[in-house]
Amino acid sequence: MFVGFFAALFGGTPAQVSGPTGPMTVVMAEVLLLYVHQPALAFTVVIMGGVIQILIGLLKWGRYIRLVPFPVISGFMSGIGCIILILQIPAVLGYSPKPDGVLATLQAIPEFWDSLNPQAVGLTLLSLGIVSLTPARIGRWVPPPVLSLLIGTLTAHFWLPVAPVIGEVPEGFPTLIIPTFQADLWLVMLESAAILALLGTIDSLLTSLICDNLTRAHHDSNRECIGQGIGNIVAGFFGGLPGAGATMRSVVNARTGGRTPISGMLHPLFLLAILLGLGPLAEKIPLAVLAGILLKVGIDIIDWWFVRHVVHAPRADVLIMLVVLGLTVFVDLIQAVGVVLANLLFVKRMGEFEESRLRIITHQAQEPPLSPEEAAILARNNGRIILIHIDGPMSFGSANNMVRRLERVREFSTFKSVVLDLSDVPFIDTSAAKAVEDMIRMTREHGQYLFFVGIQPQLVKVLKGLDVLSLIHPTHHYAKRLDALRHAALMAGSRHPGDRPLSRGEKENLSSTSV
Repeated sequence: MFVGFFAALFGGTPAQVSGPTGPMTVVMAEVLLLYVHQPALAFTVVIMGGVIQILIGLLKWGRYIRLVPFPVISGFMSGIGCIILILQIPAVLGYSPKPDGVLATLQAIPEFWDSLNPQAVGLTLLSLGIVSLTPARIGRWVPPPVLSLLIGTLTAHFWLPVAPVIGEVPEGFPTLIIPTFQADLWLVMLESAAILALLGTIDSLLTSLICDNLTRAHHDSNRECIGQGIGNIVAGFFGGLPGAGATMRSVVNARTGGRTPISGMLHPLFLLAILLGLGPLAEKIPLAVLAGILLKVGIDIIDWWFVRHVVHAPRADVLIMLVVLGLTVFVDLIQAVGVVLANLLFVKRMGEFEESRLRIITHQAQEPPLSPEEAAILARNNGRIILIHIDGPMSFGSANNMVRRLERVREFSTFKSVVLDLSDVPFIDTSAAKAVEDMIRMTREHGQYLFFVGIQPQLVKVLKGLDVLSLIHPTHHYAKRLDALRHAALMAGSRHPGDRPLSRGEKENLSSTSV
């Protein structure tokens, strides 16, 4: 409750829901074993971990999470979707969830299948049907998951009483714990606190990236670290488990419309209400009804965009995605990200180099890459045309920052035309292609005209394979920047004779004259 409320209040990811997660709970179990005779020391470690997280945020180290490439995020999302689907199998068939995780659940399927509960299967199908087929006009008034809970619980109570339910929920409010220190255990406590802090930070920021992908928003990594740290400090004072951004809970929140910190704060408040008196109501909710809701969530979180284009995506990106997916499902989410974190320093340096080759030009510029005529067009249309020129490869190291830099341009939405010059880009990967797609959608939302210059054959292959090329207007793709700027000026409202595209005859005459 405490992690969830304060992380949402002070954090930097609006749709995120925080609380105890699998990796954090495993580490905390080991910490409790170390101090089994003095549990106050264990919760002091939680408080120390929260302080370290705040320091990580204040030192602005959280921003490095943006260097994780899109195939990795896709693998996380699809892997978590698979985990959600697999873990619902026991409840669908009329059993309690297996506490030992994915592999134990898969191994127990034959046992579950031999004596399945038809009432549980029926409730699952009813719940899944409600969350999937509820008309939007009804969903605006009553969210489909809430409707599913109400109808499914009432149906089970009156007609399907054999289906397993949540069962007894404990009640009561936690008591305050006074931090305790021991000089001879100081280094051991600090080591445990650092592990909790780093694990919680990685867990939370990966969930933040997934929330960004679901909501088309951009989180503040450093603020999120501070929020998580505050939440863990308060949790430690009340004897609570350390927590982090909970991926599956955050996905449910985002998929059901949660977009502000209020949604993350309501989650722990509902838990508090259950502990203080609503437990008897929650006890009667059938597990199969919850399974139906979560099946829909699991299906939705799988990155179907990448799955659809896996045949045409770059082979290296597909391999990374599949490896991360496999590690996420069958090993551990944190183990999966460990494969990537070892290369983040190299990626950071490459990203900084690539970003330094990106220029955003909003007015006349005398220096390259503009010719005098191109500079004159920009000067005549100052405030109406923005030119983006990239010199060098585009990869995941710089892709996300490209869109962020555009959003930071003063009054970007007021420009009528955007020209993206890719004539000097020899290579593009899936993350960069996704950034191009995000740019296309962003300009459409602003009602802007987007023009492309010089997309080379190797770029065309990647953009076409990922269905990004189909989003580019066929008449807005030019081989030369000058032609694109002329068309952009015309669409921006210019009436200057030099700001109109040349006709075919004019181009032929110009070509023969130059020859």
